[in-house]
Amino acid sequence: MTALADIITAQIKATGPMPLAEYMTLCLSHPQHGYYITRDPLGAAGDFTTAPEISQMFGELIGLSLAQAWLDQGAPFRFALAELGPGRGTLMADILRATAGVPGFHDAAQVHLVETSPVLRDAQAHRVPGAIWQDSVETLPDLPLYLVANEFFDALPIRQFQRDGAGWRERVVGLQDARLTLGLSDASPQTALTHRLDDTQDGDLVETCAPAQAIAAEIGARIAAHGGAALIIDYGDWRSLGDTFQALKAHESVDPLASPGEADLTAHVDFEALAQAAAPARHSRLTPQGVFLERLGITQRAQALARDLRGDALQSHVAAHRRLTHPQEMGSVFKTLALYPEGASPPPGLEP
Repeated sequence: MTALADIITAQIKATGPMPLAEYMTLCLSHPQHGYYITRDPLGAAGDFTTAPEISQMFGELIGLSLAQAWLDQGAPFRFALAELGPGRGTLMADILRATAGVPGFHDAAQVHLVETSPVLRDAQAHRVPGAIWQDSVETLPDLPLYLVANEFFDALPIRQFQRDGAGWRERVVGLQDARLTLGLSDASPQTALTHRLDDTQDGDLVETCAPAQAIAAEIGARIAAHGGAALIIDYGDWRSLGDTFQALKAHESVDPLASPGEADLTAHVDFEALAQAAAPARHSRLTPQGVFLERLGITQRAQALARDLRGDALQSHVAAHRRLTHPQEMGSVFKTLALYPEGASPPPGLEP
């Protein structure tokens, strides 16, 4: 049992089973024992690896797509260049390097990193000097907003509901023989899921994420009011269906209830819910990551970088390109969605 498991067990004994969202929040964000509060989870020595850590090409192409969106909207003189959950700062550093040659882009940009982890803020400070840290999207300045969120929304706490007739039973974390276990509440109506009665049947499970919708609504409102564009890249699909709650530890799938606070907890993103919440901002067509990157020219960039590589370095480079784009790797399960204002076009690589 971890220290956080003891805390969660005591709380369940005192107040009863807790919704999955509450469990995830405690595991990831507890002020003393939360997963993201206590460690750098990235890389070979951590629990997972994100696209920016796989290859510089990912961040370079993201940066150029955002820069072109900035140009297409008239190159506003001052704007916020922001990232949600920026990890070690690798993605933003690659964005800034790739856009250094875009006339006026750096002069106009204020770089903002939305990050709550003190461990990761320290890592970001080395890679993105001069960045301004924010605790939430709400504290970003009222400026045109050019934003990227890569593997951010998947870590926000979800609720799970299993259909039971015209009602829904919520999945909760409780105790059985002094061990954490998953159970179901009694069935009750869920107004927010009324529309899902049309495309589900008894026993089907759907996931909701109120924090994700609230953040998408804030981003959408800012882009609609001030201009800009947001690129959201994550694993998931257009509409939630089925259990996608999972845990990773040392790059392996583990029981999400086994070691609270010591494993990364995630779930697939419901992109339809994000797009609807972001109105009145417009949204692009949901596009597989591999297709998005190929449209931006990743293969040509990979070939250019490969010219000076030999041996193991070349093999690693080829493997990185495959991992980012191939349908059997990250190319299909990861999707890209853009938000942009009425009257504008989506950023390059995406379609309306």
